[in-house]
Amino acid sequence: MNIIFVGRNHGKSKTMVMDNTKITMAVLAFIALLAGVAFSAYRLAALPVTGDLPQEFSGKTIAYWQTILTEQQQQISELKQVSGEQVDALTLRMGSIQASLLRLDALGQRLTEVAKIGKGEFDFENAPALGGPESLDDTESYRLPDLQESLSRIESQIKDREQQLDVLDELFVSQKIQKDLFIAGRPIHKGWMSSRYGYRSDPFSGKRAWHGGVDFAGKDGSDIVAVASGVVTWSSDRYGYGNLIEINHGGGVTTRYGHCKELLVNVGEVVKKGQVVAKMGSTGRSTGPHVHFEVIKNSKTQNPEKYIYRASR
Repeated sequence: MNIIFVGRNHGKSKTMVMDNTKITMAVLAFIALLAGVAFSAYRLAALPVTGDLPQEFSGKTIAYWQTILTEQQQQISELKQVSGEQVDALTLRMGSIQASLLRLDALGQRLTEVAKIGKGEFDFENAPALGGPESLDDTESYRLPDLQESLSRIESQIKDREQQLDVLDELFVSQKIQKDLFIAGRPIHKGWMSSRYGYRSDPFSGKRAWHGGVDFAGKDGSDIVAVASGVVTWSSDRYGYGNLIEINHGGGVTTRYGHCKELLVNVGEVVKKGQVVAKMGSTGRSTGPHVHFEVIKNSKTQNPEKYIYRASR
């Protein structure tokens, strides 16, 4: 085998003749060189990093990582503080929502009682029944921004419901007051009408005389009830009436209950529709146990019969 060497300046070339022995030796030398390089690289890779690093470089590395760890610990502390503040804020909002829900429950129960709605229709003491098949594909946990947005939406809905229920409550209360003030029915539970409104023969003189109310006869000591809610303005003896109860119902309307045996309410007392206010008797100008019932509107007597027989609200 001939190897030709050419100079840089393209001068004379040299020729080297190599036989098989020389070629074999050159190949073996090259393989040995490669093996030495590979072994050295393996030894360097197997050595510990800190063991071969200079002491000055190792100290700087440790200080650097300590600085990184300190910064990360500070960031973790700040995140914990922010998370705690957010949890406290959510806790306060949840407490406010819970208080609003309790108010809604109380309003709901009040409205169902006033409207006389059975618990089978609206039961505010128990959670509403819910259900439906579970969708495993679309379920996911709430994220904090989504949770805050949901809470804000719920708070807004609760405020709207509170306003609506307050209006309904006022409406029902107004209707109930009007119903209580609505004069209707008889001032007794048992008895009969013994004298009507208008002119009649006076039971004592026999002459034609004006009768400004109606009389209901009954058992001595039986109940006399208020035909509407109001405030007691008289509870004492009055000439001709005997023991008299007078109740002001507002709107210029007053009712009177005369000849009572016993008075059970006092002046200034608020009475309800149907409340027992006195006991039937025969005090004053009377021939026997009965109640003289009058309705006065704007200082003028009215025929009580149109109030007695009109439908109650």
